[in-house]
Amino acid sequence: MTVASPPKGTGPLQRREARLAWMLLLPTISIVSLVVILPLLAIFWISFKPIGLADLRPVTPVVREDLRNAGDPDQAIRYRVQNRSQDTPIENVVFTDTIPEGATLGILPPDCSLTGAELTCVIGTLEPRDRLTFLIPVTLEGDLEAMEDALEDDTEAAATGEADSILTNTEFTVANFVRVFDANEFWTVMWATVFYTVFGTVGALVFGLFAALLLNKSFKGQGILRGLYLFPYVAPVIAVAFTWVNLFDPFSGSANALLVQMGVTVETINFFGQRPLALIMVTVFEIWRYFPLSFLFILARMQSIDTDMYEAADMDGASPFQKFWYLSLPMLLGILSVLFLLRFIWTFNKFDDIFLLTGGNAGTRTLTVNVYEQAFAISNIGAGAAVAVVIFGCLLLFSFFFFRFISREEGL
Repeated sequence: MTVASPPKGTGPLQRREARLAWMLLLPTISIVSLVVILPLLAIFWISFKPIGLADLRPVTPVVREDLRNAGDPDQAIRYRVQNRSQDTPIENVVFTDTIPEGATLGILPPDCSLTGAELTCVIGTLEPRDRLTFLIPVTLEGDLEAMEDALEDDTEAAATGEADSILTNTEFTVANFVRVFDANEFWTVMWATVFYTVFGTVGALVFGLFAALLLNKSFKGQGILRGLYLFPYVAPVIAVAFTWVNLFDPFSGSANALLVQMGVTVETINFFGQRPLALIMVTVFEIWRYFPLSFLFILARMQSIDTDMYEAADMDGASPFQKFWYLSLPMLLGILSVLFLLRFIWTFNKFDDIFLLTGGNAGTRTLTVNVYEQAFAISNIGAGAAVAVVIFGCLLLFSFFFFRFISREEGL
C-alpha cells in the first residue's frame, strides 16, 4: 500500500515559504503602489472630471477680522466671512473667535453667542461668491494698541463648513476626452509625436550602432574618445538646449552666419521657428543627445561576442559588411530590441527637450507638451489628465505589439 504524496508546492513547508516570500515582497509592493499605481489611478480619476486649476484648492469659508473706529464710542469688531468659490455653496458654516481679556462685547447678532471668551456665530449656507459682514460693538480696557493687535489677529478667528468637492464626488463626464479628440490640432499633435518618437528612436539606435562599430577597436586615446562620446548624454539638458538655441539663432547664431558666408543661403534660417524645419531640428537634437546611451550598451554587447567566429570568417574571405550583417547584427538584435523599447517609451514621454527648444511652437507640440498646455496654460486639469491617459493608452498599445511580435522574434 502506497501513500500519495501531497502535490508539489502544497506542503506545510512550501506554504510557509510562500507566506514568507509575500511578506518580504510587501514593502516593495507598497512602494510600487504609492509611487506608480496610486498616481496612475488618480490621473484616470481626474480625466473624467471637469476640474480646473482653481478646483484643486478645497472650498472652505474664509474669515477676516479687524477693529473699526478704534478709540471712538462706536468702535466695533468687524468679521467678514466669504465663500471664494464661483459655483460651489458651503453648508453648515460656523466661525469662532477668542475674545482677549479687556474686551467686552456689546449686543451680539442673533446668530452669535458668547461662552466665556469664545465667540461662536452660526451662518448656515454660504452661497458661491457670498460675503457676509458682522459688526459687534466692543469696549476696550487697558493698552489700546495692544488690544487692537489682539483683536485684529486673524489666526484667532476660524471658520468651518461643508462643501461638495469635485475631486471626490461621484459625478463623471467624458467631456475632457471629447474636447481632446475634437480639437482641430489633435491629429497634428499626434503626427508630430509619432514623427519625433519614431525618427528620434531609430536615429539614436543607428548612430549609437555606428559609433560602437567605430570604437570597438584598440587604439591610442580610445578611452578619452569614448568619454567624449558620452558628453551629450551626461551634460545638463538646460545647458545644451540653450546652446543649440543660440547656435542656430537666426540673428546672432554661428550656424546662420557660416551658411551665409559660404553662400549656402542668402537669408538666415529660423531653424526653431518655422515648419517643418523646427520638428526636424528637435528630432535631430533628440538623436544627438541620446545616441550615447545606445552606443554604450551596444559597445558592451559587442565586446562580449566571441572573436573566434570573426577569425573563421576572415579565413573564409568574408568582407567587413558580411561579417557585420551575418555575425554581429544577429548577436546585437537582443540589445537593439531592448533599447528600441526603452528609447521609444522615453522619447514618447519626452517633454523638457522640446519645451526648452521651441516651447511647443512651430509644429513641435507633442502630446506631453499638450498635457502641460491644457493643465497649466489653459488651467484645465481634467483635459490635461485626459491627454495623459491617451499617452498611456498609446504606450500600452505599443508595448503589447512589441512583446506580442517583436520580442518573440528576438527571443526576449
